[in-house]
Amino acid sequence: MAAAKGFSASKRFLRARVRTGLVRSRNSLTPAIQMTVCAVGAYAFAEYVLGHQGPLFAATSSLIALGFSRDPRLRRVIEVGLGCTLGIVVGDLLLHWLGAGIWQAAVVLLFSILLARFLDSGTIFTTQLGLQSLLVVLLPAPAGGPFTRSLDAVVGGVFALLVTILVPKDPRREPRKDVQKILHELAEVLRECAKAMIDSDSTTAWHALIRGRNCQPLVDRMRQTLRASGEVATLAPAHRRHRDELAGLEHSLEYIDLALRNSRVFARRLTSAINHAALSDEAIESISEVLQETAAAIDEMTIGLSEQSEGTRRVHLRRARNDLSDIAARLHPKMLDVQRLEGETVVMLFRPLMVDLLEASGMEPEEARAVLPAL
Repeated sequence: MAAAKGFSASKRFLRARVRTGLVRSRNSLTPAIQMTVCAVGAYAFAEYVLGHQGPLFAATSSLIALGFSRDPRLRRVIEVGLGCTLGIVVGDLLLHWLGAGIWQAAVVLLFSILLARFLDSGTIFTTQLGLQSLLVVLLPAPAGGPFTRSLDAVVGGVFALLVTILVPKDPRREPRKDVQKILHELAEVLRECAKAMIDSDSTTAWHALIRGRNCQPLVDRMRQTLRASGEVATLAPAHRRHRDELAGLEHSLEYIDLALRNSRVFARRLTSAINHAALSDEAIESISEVLQETAAAIDEMTIGLSEQSEGTRRVHLRRARNDLSDIAARLHPKMLDVQRLEGETVVMLFRPLMVDLLEASGMEPEEARAVLPAL
């Protein structure tokens, strides 16, 4: 019986893994073709046009520069080229002073890695500088001199940039997906807070706090994506018209990040309010309704920030602003039937979160603050 259950679980696991792998491979088909053409093209150019023998670094540098990373490609190209060149310089100098051998290679590698970390925090830069200096010490120089490898790395980087410029992907796709995930999580944090109030369950409020904390990597990842997308929109003429939309997403992200931070503060205070029974039944009903309505308005904002059509995007953002404004106008302890001081603190902590959401939807800061009722 146990063996049958284990076999069934294994089948489900393998089936899920295969399905996930197929989806990932299908989504990666276009960039995989680009990387293949770029690497082979860079290798062929370095070998047949420049006359280099076995120019592996032309192919590898183009693969590294393109890659599947969210880092900006221009930075990766620069890191590959500079790291390769500096690595050769460092390796040659230390080889001249120390000679060749195993312990010399260890000294060269350690020094190169520490030097790379001193000069820049980039992982690729550190890897390239260390690798090149090590190869200089361990391997004979290729025909044409050691700096042939450096030129090959530059060739690969240039090919990667050409692919980025001539065959770019839509730079808005990844940021739209990211903002959907972030806003979905924020809406769910507020819904969990509302459920915690209705059920008088501080554990659920604490889970909402943990969920809010787990959103920070999503925000950091979206910032990284926006940097890479901004680079594509700047380099590729076909996508320069999207720079304003990307700038708008970046502007909204700053306020969404603040809203997430405030949601964590709110959830933490709510946990205490529930434990101390600081809210009356009327206040619980009123505030939980506000939280549910705010989550629904965030769903509307999600559509507005991730929609492809500019007209549709504006319509949804306008609806989100109107809904959030109506909610904000009720954020006063007396309007929400709050009597005790600790309950008032819960309402007061929700007010800055609402201002952040209004600004994320496109409202000016002064106007967003003016929507709140005077205390």
